[in-house]
Amino acid sequence: MQVEELEFYNRLLDYQNILYLCHRNADPDAVSSAFALSEAIGGTIGLVDGCNRVASLLIDRLKIKVVEKPDPSEYDITLVVDTSTISQLNDIKLGKYCVIDHHATTALIENADFYLHRHATSTAEMVFGILKIMGAPIMRRTALGLITGIITDTGHFKHATSETFGTVSEIVATSGVEYAEVLEMMATTPQDISMRIAMLKCATRANIERVDDWLIVDSHVNSFGGAASSMFLNIGADVALIGTSRENNVRVSGRAKREAVSAGINLGKIMEDISVNYPGTGGGHAGAAGIDVVADMGIIVEECKSRIRDILKGKSNPSICPAVLQEDHE
Repeated sequence: MQVEELEFYNRLLDYQNILYLCHRNADPDAVSSAFALSEAIGGTIGLVDGCNRVASLLIDRLKIKVVEKPDPSEYDITLVVDTSTISQLNDIKLGKYCVIDHHATTALIENADFYLHRHATSTAEMVFGILKIMGAPIMRRTALGLITGIITDTGHFKHATSETFGTVSEIVATSGVEYAEVLEMMATTPQDISMRIAMLKCATRANIERVDDWLIVDSHVNSFGGAASSMFLNIGADVALIGTSRENNVRVSGRAKREAVSAGINLGKIMEDISVNYPGTGGGHAGAAGIDVVADMGIIVEECKSRIRDILKGKSNPSICPAVLQEDHE
């Protein structure tokens, strides 16, 4: 049952022992949202399968207590944070649970006792809305976490809206935390040499396809698929699709520039539609999504590319200068 912020908060007060469960390879948006709620209401933060580098830094710097691979049956209720599908929880048995999530599609809400779902650019923004309704003070640790979650989930504000900036401004104003503090903290994230190697390998395997003024890139890597797809956008791709394999599953991480999204690309919808035909799930945002299914990687990537081609074909890319195009054709 969908509820509003006030009822969501009031329902959580009915439980003494709450587990705030983050998706596998939890990101700062999930960790900071779980942390903010646990600080305000009480409960335990659970990581179903580790977290990424920035989230790990956040846990270390803010001294956030987490439980690795918790058993939901040991808690009164599980609040699934920033997660749209059960596969992101490694198909864990949830028991009694509720959901707070901001993704365009959220399959987990179907069996939830209650849920709060908004089309926000991050779950952290939704959590801040709950804290405001509660009248809870925004402490420094909470503020540092929430702003980090918002920054990372919006791609350093590339996918931000006016509401996003308004929320960050309000967090800064109410907490006293300076935006520069967050950036300085994030800048200390240690570089992972295995990720650097993965990025370089992924680049050497890249397939580049031109559709009119648009560039679609696909490749594959053993891990860091999301980071790799973002890397390709930074070096020139309009849409990037990166495949990774995990046991019998294949995962394709997709990223699209704002111009491609404005032209009609919705990776979340594309991957959700494709996943219907396979065991597994898919979905996410218009500019950042993933599909996790039992299938052949090449087939899934090609299905995604086919739909992307159909959408972009015949549409101009506003980021391309006509003079550059003319020079390129000569």
